[in-house]
Amino acid sequence: MLRAKKISKNRNNKSVDYFDGKALYGDKFSFSEIKEWYKDEEEGYAELGAKDSNRYEYVYHALNVLHGFKHVPDRSFIHALGFGSAYGDEFKPIADRIEHLTIIEPSETFVRDVVHGISATYVKPEIAGALPFPDDTFDLIFCLGVLHHIPNVTDVVKELYRCLQTDGFMLVREPVVSMGDWNNARPGLTRRERGIPLQLFRELVNRVGFTVVKESLCVFPLIPRLSQIFSKAAYNSNLITRVDYIFSRLLRWNLQYHASSRLRKMRPTNVYYVLTKKRLLASRST
Repeated sequence: MLRAKKISKNRNNKSVDYFDGKALYGDKFSFSEIKEWYKDEEEGYAELGAKDSNRYEYVYHALNVLHGFKHVPDRSFIHALGFGSAYGDEFKPIADRIEHLTIIEPSETFVRDVVHGISATYVKPEIAGALPFPDDTFDLIFCLGVLHHIPNVTDVVKELYRCLQTDGFMLVREPVVSMGDWNNARPGLTRRERGIPLQLFRELVNRVGFTVVKESLCVFPLIPRLSQIFSKAAYNSNLITRVDYIFSRLLRWNLQYHASSRLRKMRPTNVYYVLTKKRLLASRST
């Protein structure tokens, strides 16, 4: 059984237990610490098996439809951003609605000029998290399973908000559980990734200024095993994805950031957000 342990100190020199979900590990790192983290994660996803494009399969299409696309207006988008989108496969179902695509991606493995028929530009991320774009650049942003690989999540979310156009949409999916003890090697995971506690995520989204169109919990841990029965990635199946939605709703009460028992692991592990940026109304004079 994993035991949460105190692993850092805050500015008041008090021990911080990040596994209790009350603080996000890495979010207050110094630039030198962020730089070390970035180096560890730069090729992390590619090294897990995504480098071979012939064998790589994107496995979240049905999940994106159910929790994301259904809640976004059926219209065209002039300029979309894929934050950490690798090959850009999450854009495939709506590629005919996008004129141009920019992808922020640290690995050179995924770079190409055209993504599913969309003219694409790849840009390497800034280590500190700043995005090299003017305010209100994009009318659609995808950030799916990326923020938990980043230390300074708050800074990056603020930048994504800044670059999103008024009335634009941003789709975000992230784990909201610890993903185990990140101080030790974990099979199938990169060295640094860790989940974002749900309550902290909610507070961040609100504080930055996003309007929540939809918040859904998803990715129940037993569901992906069904793919072994159906010989299909679980979240590329509409049926299995709907079953996952039901289980995630029924057992959302059991959600705890760092599971201390097998029973506690029976809960949804991800949150899916559809966010928008509303025009700020001028205050009325009295």
